[in-house]
Amino acid sequence: MAISQAMCTSFKVEILNGIHAFGTTVTRAGTGADTFNLALYTSSATLGAATTAYTTSGETSGTGYTAKGQALTVSAVPVASGTTAILDFSDETFSTATITARGAMIFNTTQSDKAVAILDFGGDKTSTAGDFSVVFPTFDATNAIIRIA
Repeated sequence: MAISQAMCTSFKVEILNGIHAFGTTVTRAGTGADTFNLALYTSSATLGAATTAYTTSGETSGTGYTAKGQALTVSAVPVASGTTAILDFSDETFSTATITARGAMIFNTTQSDKAVAILDFGGDKTSTAGDFSVVFPTFDATNAIIRIA
């Protein structure tokens, strides 16, 4: 079992098919932007580029964490940076949590929990009755959490 950091292959195809709406000005048949969640996973999870949707298999459990994690806030709607399209989420904190996680999944709750990206923390991260924070990388063409070159 392993977690491998990747933008999910199914997500790449779904982007081309117009499935995901990240921007606040983006509409699809009169609806606004989709809702995205961040779920946390233990080292027993098997997640990577082939992941297509949210799963409970290997999901973290504990005080301060509920199944499907928490909703993310798009902090920077999609823009171009040179020839790369990028977007960013606000950092996410699970407050007063007693949990251990090895990685995470960003997924689209509006679109049947379709997977977007898998994050590998590089090892188990633990909080004990404290904040468990996921800090997203710098919002630029080289580092943004979602970037399409």
